[in-house]
Amino acid sequence: MTKTLFLIFTILFAMPLTASAALVVDMEDRTSFTAANPTGSGSYYNGNDGSNTTNSDGWTSQGAFFNNNYNSDWGGFWSGWSYSNVIDPTTAGFGNQYAAFPGGGADGKGGVAAGQNYAVAFGSGAYFNLPTSPSLRSVELTNTTYAALSMQNGDAFAKPFGGATGDDADFFRVSLIGYDELDASGSAVGSVTVDLADFTFADNAQDYILDAWQEIDLTSLAGARSIGLSFASSDMGAFGINTPTFVALDNLTFASVPEPGSIVLWSALSLMALASVRRRVRSCRAVQQLA
Repeated sequence: MTKTLFLIFTILFAMPLTASAALVVDMEDRTSFTAANPTGSGSYYNGNDGSNTTNSDGWTSQGAFFNNNYNSDWGGFWSGWSYSNVIDPTTAGFGNQYAAFPGGGADGKGGVAAGQNYAVAFGSGAYFNLPTSPSLRSVELTNTTYAALSMQNGDAFAKPFGGATGDDADFFRVSLIGYDELDASGSAVGSVTVDLADFTFADNAQDYILDAWQEIDLTSLAGARSIGLSFASSDMGAFGINTPTFVALDNLTFASVPEPGSIVLWSALSLMALASVRRRVRSCRAVQQLA
């Protein structure tokens, strides 16, 4: 093998195509907001672009589409997905519906980053469409302050989890259901259920309301084109779930994909190596023919 050919193969084997960074949908590319949060600090977007116009446009972050329905009636209300950088882990009630309970967005290491954007879902009709190329890997979820304090203390509509004795076997869960078509349609390819609160333990000391960002493995939803949410709670009433059906989401992560530059370089070097091998084969054949 010539020195040139040896060098080419050395570079090829030393340069894996999977060395590029993962795609992370973290909402940091969203810069337009509806208003400042009425409690705490930070701002939110709930589908109102400032014109107070009823719409179902949704919004996109780094290739992922999040559905949103905004209605201007009765002062304005929404469902689906909003996004936020609100920090208020202490104010109870619907007025603080855009705050993540840990106090801010996930920083990718299970901590909190002040002012960092994250998404907030309201209702079982919330869904998001996935980018077409990379493979789904994980997401970080947590409670909103509104839902967490409702479960902790109760409110005008919902009971405190555990009840007066702490023995009530309460729970609050969200299922992420993968679908093989966009807009949470088609056939389900699988689901992942996350306990946002669990008071079903025999030992009450183990009961909890999720108060930190939790990384959730979504690799079992491979092949999904969209993810829909479905909430479940032990606290039910005549009109359905009494627990506020909210959840916060950050760092929707996809497996690493090769950088375009790496693909081009790998291809170029491969062609050079192939051309060199072919030249050597032709040279050997020519020598054999002369002999």
